[in-house]
Amino acid sequence: MTDSQRSNVLHLGVIALLAVAFFILPTYHVGNLSRIMVLAVYAIGYNFLFGYTGLLSLGHALFFAAGMYGLGLSMELFDLTSAPALAIGLASALTISAVIGFLALRTSGVSFMIVTLMFAQAGYLSILYFGTYTRGDEGFVIQQADRVMFGLDLSNDTARYFAALVLFSICFLAIARLVQSPFGRTLIAIRENEERARMLGYNTVAHKLKAVVISGTISGLAGAAYALLFGYAGATFATVQYSIFPLLWVLLGGAGTTIGPLIGVIFMFYLIDLSSSITSAYMLIAGVVLVLLTLFAPQGLAGELRKRVFKWMP
Repeated sequence: MTDSQRSNVLHLGVIALLAVAFFILPTYHVGNLSRIMVLAVYAIGYNFLFGYTGLLSLGHALFFAAGMYGLGLSMELFDLTSAPALAIGLASALTISAVIGFLALRTSGVSFMIVTLMFAQAGYLSILYFGTYTRGDEGFVIQQADRVMFGLDLSNDTARYFAALVLFSICFLAIARLVQSPFGRTLIAIRENEERARMLGYNTVAHKLKAVVISGTISGLAGAAYALLFGYAGATFATVQYSIFPLLWVLLGGAGTTIGPLIGVIFMFYLIDLSSSITSAYMLIAGVVLVLLTLFAPQGLAGELRKRVFKWMP
């Protein structure tokens, strides 16, 4: 079996496993997995920029919130149905990521990180400033009657789970294919040695801008899906915390691996869930585990597996 065939088996196997999980797991874990799959889409978007292109962003909460508020506000203010509202959420994230990418890519390294952080903070403060429409910190609930798409009631547990699975599967397979394409290989070359890639004739700025737009649009898609499936849009999702989360998920799962974002989200989600059932100081436990993982598995869980056992893993 070739590496490409092994890769296909791995990706399709993960999707099949998630589909089977719905029928064998208790209701509590099924609900958790729905949320995990949507957040994993967010992590997939982040991983494309950080893991494959080598650009460290601290402003991805802006893209996530752009999708979430693009969908939520178009429903709240203009009474749009879910499908066109989702399209507006997607278009909002695409437009904002293109503008931010165009401006932020004039810098590099630490400056890029700070500039993206500042743009995200500006987005968060804008949500609070226009509280008349966004309802500020309080946010707003998307009514159950509005959470219907193509005849499916997405507030229903079964419909929500399989909608999250379809979304995750599309993004998971699309990114797996994209990183193995000539465009994806060029991004990896830029990550490894941008100067050499430029000398070989590649327009590295244009490639990085495309990577920012793709990453931001996928993150915005995750934000819009989160609001639609779980019925809430709030300013919390635009804070710095939600820019740090995808970085942690990707680092723990394995930056530059296709399966790493899902593993990272599952690990972090259940680490906090289990430790919070033991003590109110659950972040202390989570922090210690994260430090140990960083020390003993610096390439993340999937990254270590690839390094030690499955060298073909994409």
